[in-house]
Amino acid sequence: MDFKDCIAPVADDMRAVDTLIRDRLHSDVVLINQISAHIIGSGGKRLRPILALMAARAHGDATDKPVLLAAIIEFIHTATLLHDDVVDETERRRGQPTANANWGNPGAVLSGDFLYSRSFQLMVEADDMRLMRELADTTNAIAEGEVLQLMACGNPDTDEAAYLEVIERKTARLFRAATRLGAMLAGGDEAVQQAARDYGHNLGMAFQIVDDLLDYLADPQVSGKNLGTDLAEGKPTLPLIRAMQVGGSTEQRLLRSAIADGGSDDIESVLRAVESTDAIHYTSAAAQRYASAAQSALAHVPPSDYRTAMSQLADFTVSRTL
Repeated sequence: MDFKDCIAPVADDMRAVDTLIRDRLHSDVVLINQISAHIIGSGGKRLRPILALMAARAHGDATDKPVLLAAIIEFIHTATLLHDDVVDETERRRGQPTANANWGNPGAVLSGDFLYSRSFQLMVEADDMRLMRELADTTNAIAEGEVLQLMACGNPDTDEAAYLEVIERKTARLFRAATRLGAMLAGGDEAVQQAARDYGHNLGMAFQIVDDLLDYLADPQVSGKNLGTDLAEGKPTLPLIRAMQVGGSTEQRLLRSAIADGGSDDIESVLRAVESTDAIHYTSAAAQRYASAAQSALAHVPPSDYRTAMSQLADFTVSRTL
């Protein structure tokens, strides 16, 4: 399934979002403009703002408000990426050098701060306390999720429940905020907003689980991430957690050591250990369950090209592992 086909109903809206982003990223500080230009040109699917637009349009909003919401969502997400790359010492993202690799950690962190503060300015412009409250809570939850992930790094005793809590906060919360707020802007009642929230939450969980799975089976030219990136950072993601749970004593010792020590020196041995268990299938099945739950939530959305596209996005999310 082609991603461009999935998002076709909001293609015009996304062009308006891109225009707004370019306009609001401008600063009279040269370094911020340089990093902003780098961010815009680095690609990415911009899935979160797309979901905000789809949720709003699917529920009948024909105004420009969802475009502003989408830009806010993207500013928040991009700020988290800038900060994450510094924390993780990431040098490449989507096949391109990261901002911290080009301009150093201080420039990347401060530019992330700029994006956060710019998103706050746009929230005030939206002049909707419900939107500001949801996004303030969401931004706080994302920060908590990143700290929880940092605490889990190098800890081979991290279990599946702890892993799911991390990805719920650091990934799914922004997905669910995007879809719930889209439905809210369209005037949806609490039941409609809850269904939109459920769709976004489950899609976000599926998306992150798949992203973590790709660390063990993806072609870097396709996924934009290198094999073993999470392992090198000592992140105990679901494939490793499951492999340690069901693997033999030899696999368990290897995987525990790999998480505790970080690095990717034993990547081939780790990949064999993961493949020798049911970890790949187990992780893929978990992502599929969340994607199916996202599909079920769409039963509350009126039929339209937007609802069809939202259903296709759920399919696309899990198809990345096929």
